[in-house]
Amino acid sequence: MPDSNARNRYPFTIPAGWFAVAETPDLEVGQTKAAYYFSTHLVLWRDDQGEVHVQDAFCPHLGAHLGHGGTVEGCEIMCPFHGWKFDAEGANTDIPYSDRTNKRAKIRTYPAMERNGFIYAWYHPHEELPTWEVEAVAELDGTDFSGPKKTNHVVQAGIQEMAENAVDSAHFRYVHNVAEVPNIEKYEADGHRAYMESSQKFPTPRGVVDGRIDSMADGPGVSIVRFSGIIDTLLVTASTPIDEAQTETRFHFYVRSLGDAAVNSSVGDAFAAEVDKQFAEDMPIWEHKAHLVRPALADNDGPFMKFRKWYSQFYVEEISDDRTVFPPPYWPEKMDETPAKATASAKHGDNG
Repeated sequence: MPDSNARNRYPFTIPAGWFAVAETPDLEVGQTKAAYYFSTHLVLWRDDQGEVHVQDAFCPHLGAHLGHGGTVEGCEIMCPFHGWKFDAEGANTDIPYSDRTNKRAKIRTYPAMERNGFIYAWYHPHEELPTWEVEAVAELDGTDFSGPKKTNHVVQAGIQEMAENAVDSAHFRYVHNVAEVPNIEKYEADGHRAYMESSQKFPTPRGVVDGRIDSMADGPGVSIVRFSGIIDTLLVTASTPIDEAQTETRFHFYVRSLGDAAVNSSVGDAFAAEVDKQFAEDMPIWEHKAHLVRPALADNDGPFMKFRKWYSQFYVEEISDDRTVFPPPYWPEKMDETPAKATASAKHGDNG
């Protein structure tokens, strides 16, 4: 985990917003789960009423990790080390070998919500409360779409660096080797949301099909993309900072039902595989590129600076202005890798 490099990798830190810390099926009633995001060890737990809670992981008594052996009792979590209990607000409610509780033993608690198949936590470096909610995707409440087909990636790059791809249509020709690049017709920011409308020509065995790619960024960590043309496809994307220089991205693909489950699966899987392949092709670019504060843009590049202005609202900590070029760490073991192998597992030595 590149914590030692994170603070020098980008001029900004972790943005404030809603970020996925798990998927809804990952956490059953009465279950605890360890996680690591926002440069912080976390514990996730679901109480007996079905509510999800996200808290800092370490017991304030003697530091045990509540995600490793902690248990849920009713609407409280119990430390595996000495049996101390804490409620959903992080307050100490019981010390089994004492008649008193410890009011100073408080665990940081993150606002949490479940939506669109994900468990989201609100991160703010100064612990301010949420100023919006993640929008529910209306199509997921009906039966018109089947799914999800799920994929997951960990990338050694900051969340904003990856998000800038959304407004960079020119790279499709050179990174993804496509004959036709998306044509961005409209980019518009509205508070914490940003909307982009684009047209795209999709090659198929039966010829070129006119299609569309229309997206909404719902804060810095959530994106809803709607593809049309070949088959109506809905992509719910959740990107979460592990730290300032490392991001986990989860994709949930849904396809409009064609009336046959096998056909839905086949067509949906093929479309998801292509989008996922393109993401993997982007990874070595993100991981090895420098962040340029003042890029030398062409006149028909995408709306980079509009995007950056919109994204800057989510930074609470001061953005560094000590230099204009922020190069990546030098990772010799990654230099000769193909896009398919240039993953976090390679960096961490996981050959499994």
